[in-house]
Amino acid sequence: MSGHIPEGFPRGADGRLHIAGRSAADWVAEAGDTPLFLYDRALLTARARSFRAAMPEGLGLHFAIKANPLPELLRHMAGLVDGFDIASGGELERALAAGMPATRISFAGPGKRDRELEAAIAAGVALNVESAGELDRAGAIALRLGQKARVALRVNPPFALKGSGMKMGGVASPFGVDAAAAPELLRAMQAQQFRFEGLHLFAGSQNLSVEAILESQRQSVELAGKLTAEAELAAPPLVNLGGGFGVPYFPGDRELDLQALGRGLAAILAERPAILGESRFALELGRWLVAEAGVYLCRIVDRKQSGGETFLVTDGGLHHQLAATGNFGTVIRRNYPLANASRDGGEAETATVVGCLCTPLDRLAEKASLPISKVGDLIAVFMAGAYGRTASPENFLGHPPAIEKLV
Repeated sequence: MSGHIPEGFPRGADGRLHIAGRSAADWVAEAGDTPLFLYDRALLTARARSFRAAMPEGLGLHFAIKANPLPELLRHMAGLVDGFDIASGGELERALAAGMPATRISFAGPGKRDRELEAAIAAGVALNVESAGELDRAGAIALRLGQKARVALRVNPPFALKGSGMKMGGVASPFGVDAAAAPELLRAMQAQQFRFEGLHLFAGSQNLSVEAILESQRQSVELAGKLTAEAELAAPPLVNLGGGFGVPYFPGDRELDLQALGRGLAAILAERPAILGESRFALELGRWLVAEAGVYLCRIVDRKQSGGETFLVTDGGLHHQLAATGNFGTVIRRNYPLANASRDGGEAETATVVGCLCTPLDRLAEKASLPISKVGDLIAVFMAGAYGRTASPENFLGHPPAIEKLV
C-alpha cells in the first residue's frame, strides 16, 4: 500500500479488500466495469454522528455539496445534516431533488446569473450575497416576482485560516465583500424586498490544526459581532462560520482531534459578543464529511519497465480523480493512500501507478510500495469521496465516465 488507509476497509481471508462488507472484486462484477467509485453510506452516517457527538449542542451542520453531488449520496446526506450549501443553479436542482427543503439551502458563489438568482428566490432559498451589485440584482428580481428574497451577506474576512490548503480570507478576493464594506450592505438588506438571514464567513479549508481552526473561528465570531454592531442591527438569525476541517491525505498527516475542536468551539460560542446572543451558528463542511467514505477502483491493464522503473498502467486516471494525481491545487505532489485491492502481503515491489491518458501528469502514485501486481488486479485509491469525478476533466480524450455507487 501507499499512505494511510482510512478505517472501514478491511481485508478478507483471501487478502482482497472489502468495502461495505463485500470484496472490491464483487462490487466491480456487479457494476460491470471499472473505473468505479464506491461510497460507503455507513461511513457517511458515522461521520455525521461523530460531529454531533463532539460539537456543542445547537451548532448546525451544513454539507457543501460541491464536494460530492451524486444524487443518491445527496439523498442520504439530506437526512444527516441541517442544510445544504450550493454554488450553482445545477446544484440547486440537485439539492431540491434530494429532498432538502428550500428553507434549509443556502446559495453562495461570486458569479450567480440572473436566472439562477430568480430560481433561488422563487424557491425560497437563502442567497449568500457576494457583492453590492448582486444585492441590487436580487432586489430587482424579488420586486418583479412580488416576494421577498432571503439574503445573507458573505464577508471576506480580514484574516486567513493559517496552514490551510486553500486560503479564503485575508487577501483581495472575488468571494464575499470586504469587512469594511459590510455594514453598509447589511443596512441595505433591511429593505422591504429582503428578508435578512445572517452572515457567512469562510476563512480557509483543508486544515489539520485544531489551534488554527479555533483561532480562525474565534476571530470569525468576533467579526460577526463587530459588523452587526456597526450596522446597528439585531442579532443575525444565522452565522455560517464556514468549515476548514481537513482530512489526512498524506503520510504524516494526523486526523483532527474532534473532541478538542468541540470543546474549543463550545468555549468560543459561550463567550460570543452579547449582540449575537440570539443568533444560531453552523459549520459548512464538505470533504471532511465525505472524503474518507469513498474509494476509486481501477484495473491494471498493462505492466512495463522503463529506465529501471516499474509502471502499472490502469484504466483510470486524472480524468476521474484529478486530485489524486496532484493536479487539483497541490503545490508538492504526494501520493494519496493507495493499495492493490486484489492481493495483500507477499513479496513487495516499488511501482509507479499511472492512468490511461496521453499526458505525464496522469500519475496516481509515484514509486509506491505494493505487492507484486499483475495485469487484471484492481487498484484502490482511497480518500476518494470528495472532489472526485465531478472535479475532474472527465471528457479529456474521450474515455468513458467512471461508474458511481452508494453502497
